[in-house]
Amino acid sequence: MSDVWAGIAGEFLHLYPRGCRLLAVAGADADRSSRAADDLAAALRDTGQQVRRAHSADGDEQTLRDDVVSPFRTAQEPEVLVVSGPGVLLATTARGMWNFAVWQLAGDEPPHTVANAIVDVTDPDAPTRRFADYCAAPASWGA
Repeated sequence: MSDVWAGIAGEFLHLYPRGCRLLAVAGADADRSSRAADDLAAALRDTGQQVRRAHSADGDEQTLRDDVVSPFRTAQEPEVLVVSGPGVLLATTARGMWNFAVWQLAGDEPPHTVANAIVDVTDPDAPTRRFADYCAAPASWGA
């Protein structure tokens, strides 16, 4: 298991230690985000968390709310739901669904300014955490 995913899992659990928690893994490539989310879900399971996984190829917000998020929020058992998909998972109207958001990118792709964590998965077997300085970025960059 990658230290990057273990570190993000630890950060997430520090901020959200219990209950039904929702975590999005999004990026420019929805299929690539699925692998990243699987790796993060495995890191969360390694800490003893109950984890559910979902993937949305198109990131349709209403379908996610109705078919994935709402049923999950009614769950009685404390779990983590990790949802992967395209960048629209972090759109202005959708970002409130998530307790925590990971933006995965490759190479020179721009990060998303609302992500809690940014991970470069150019080499999916050796991901690296990126820390972006948004002070110099235009307000619309990555939004």
